[in-house]
Amino acid sequence: MPFPPKTLSRAATMMTGAATLVLALVSCTPAPDRPADTSSPRQAASDLPSTHIHGLSVSGDTSQVLLATHDGLFDVTKKPASKIGGTNDLMGFTGGKDHGVFYASGHPGAGSDLPNPLGLIRSVDGGKTWEQLSRQGESDFHALTTTKSGIVAFDGTLRATPDGKTWKTVAAAFAPAALAGHPDSDTVLATTPEGIRRSTDGGNTWEPVKSGPVIQFATFASPAEAAGVEPDGTVHYSADAGATWTRKGRIDGEVQAIAAVKGADGHPWIWAATADGIVVSTDGGTTFRPSDAS
Repeated sequence: MPFPPKTLSRAATMMTGAATLVLALVSCTPAPDRPADTSSPRQAASDLPSTHIHGLSVSGDTSQVLLATHDGLFDVTKKPASKIGGTNDLMGFTGGKDHGVFYASGHPGAGSDLPNPLGLIRSVDGGKTWEQLSRQGESDFHALTTTKSGIVAFDGTLRATPDGKTWKTVAAAFAPAALAGHPDSDTVLATTPEGIRRSTDGGNTWEPVKSGPVIQFATFASPAEAAGVEPDGTVHYSADAGATWTRKGRIDGEVQAIAAVKGADGHPWIWAATADGIVVSTDGGTTFRPSDAS
């Protein structure tokens, strides 16, 4: 069962073409420590970047919602969406342990002086500037995640690094569509059309989750709590870092990226970028609603 392509863009009125998925995105959700303000209007589609989306990131500290796109990084907490840093096609994007630290990969955009492909790059100022760490001109990591012991990435070969500079090849008989980890854990989930693969040692060895669902996207809200979404939008929740799963609700529209944080109420808060906008669940994936402007 092939997964749909990982592309997302914004338009105000309609869906067009099989090659390009056109989306009408809305803005970010309110902060995890306060309830949603259902009276506030959604952000207009014209306020958001008109470009393919490759990643979605939410800060548990500030509730900042970021879109990693074909044209760079955008903060959609603001109206209109605010571009952060230069123009680079961020095909792979993940947060680090510290606030404001991000890792990315992909291709340089117009005006960028970075190599092609980007290899692994890092920002320590929230995406404003990027430093080259390794594999410049060699790797375009479409799947990328951080763990307690380093980084796991896939560029056609599964690789792991403890420091972002020295890499080792990981023996794996699968090609992950997405990788999900948490910077305070060494558990990593890999999604494949054949099912979930799971590592508990920072991506060095892998086992299939035999009773798990076939999910396209996965994310961790905490070291123990994970969420996954099937290609049809069905949401699953795991309380044991992906070892077992419970079916929850369903997201309407084609999901393009997901992210999660631990809410102040104890539930994982799950965001998804869909064909109809950005939606959020504050009850662990049972129900979703459009994300309102902050």
